[in-house]
Amino acid sequence: MRVNGATHSLDIEPWVSLLDALRDRLGLTGSKKGCDQGACGACTVLADGVRINACLALAVQYADSEITTIEGIAADQSGRSLQEAFVRHDGFQCGYCTSGQICSAVAMLAEHAAGMPSAVTEDPPGRTGLTDTEIRERMSGNLCRCGAYNGIVDAIREVAS
Repeated sequence: MRVNGATHSLDIEPWVSLLDALRDRLGLTGSKKGCDQGACGACTVLADGVRINACLALAVQYADSEITTIEGIAADQSGRSLQEAFVRHDGFQCGYCTSGQICSAVAMLAEHAAGMPSAVTEDPPGRTGLTDTEIRERMSGNLCRCGAYNGIVDAIREVAS
């Protein structure tokens, strides 16, 4: 399994979730276990650039994928820019959801840049930038118990512009 650019050989049972493999076997604790049901997004990581809920994915399903966690995103300049924007715009309070929010935002920005529409994308797409409504729709799989949504949207909008 490749995680954050490094190859890892793991001897794990087929029922181990990707989240548990990352946290317990590789010591990458940035991805959080929130609901363990795929409802909150705290465990969001990127698999070959696509955001997934690591708590719902079996590690063996991603043996041949490139997994990027918040630790990998933090090492990249674009990831640091997003983290800095979250700080500037108070896009977090307790911080528990922040790693999942940032992983999701990285993928969401890439989806938008690639022209992938969302449920609220204007028709035809591309005439306007990323609207707050579209950011909220695209980030709707990531919950924030503290309610820092306005700061999250502001941070993403800043990085997108």
